[in-house]
Amino acid sequence: MRAVSVHAEQASLPALGLGTWRLGESARSRSAEVAAVRMALELGYRLIDTAEMYGEGGAEEVVGQALADAIAAGDVRREEVFVVSKVYPHNASARGVAAACDRSRARLRLDTLDLYLLHWRSSHPLAGTVEGFERLARAGHIRSWGVSNFDVDDMQELWRLPSGPDCVANQVYYSASQRGIEFDLLPWQQERGVATMAYCPIDQGMLASNAELARIAARHGVTAAQVALAWVLRHSQVIAIPKAARADHLRDNLAATTIALGPEDLATINRVFPPPRSKQPLAMT
Repeated sequence: MRAVSVHAEQASLPALGLGTWRLGESARSRSAEVAAVRMALELGYRLIDTAEMYGEGGAEEVVGQALADAIAAGDVRREEVFVVSKVYPHNASARGVAAACDRSRARLRLDTLDLYLLHWRSSHPLAGTVEGFERLARAGHIRSWGVSNFDVDDMQELWRLPSGPDCVANQVYYSASQRGIEFDLLPWQQERGVATMAYCPIDQGMLASNAELARIAARHGVTAAQVALAWVLRHSQVIAIPKAARADHLRDNLAATTIALGPEDLATINRVFPPPRSKQPLAMT
């Protein structure tokens, strides 16, 4: 699988991760969700993205149990799995991030988070949030930090802070049908070595039924959803984190990392979903 370099740590991350939005919302589905994350780890997923918002901590508990079980079984070692979580904006004061991180680490059963993100812009001063992140890093509670749902103006404001350029990633909505970041945000981040983490890379599943993508898929012997995912992954500095719980979807998403879309395929996608010619509002969900 292609790796994405993270500038601050000079490390490499898998280009494909597992998203966990909507996990942990029901006790009745907990065992099935833990089993799904376990299966992902067994299949070779090595990046898991979660947040304290997902299921109000429930998704972190699912990931924590699945990872602990996988480590105990000898399926993976802790250092092989890159775990990402996010802090609620209302918890993102200089002091609040420390307490929120402690709660997330407890639910995830981890001493250290590999990457900790601000989920979206907060009413708390950005400088205070960054200060809190830097303290967590010095304490060894997180290895790196970043942001989510930040547009170019937000990133420029962040970069003006003394420790702002320590940000390693920005997680945003990006898919073939939501291409606004290509106009300015994506190139801005690529120039500075900031990884772009793409959530909803299949546009919440809608691209799986797109007729044009299905025609491209037929030429490659794959599915439309795999084509949509391969399209996002064509960028060297983009990490895709689709959510999947079924074994076939988990396998299909992994297989999408090996699909090479040709010029004809890309031209078709550009015709159906034209690249932006002007500034677009940042897509969010």
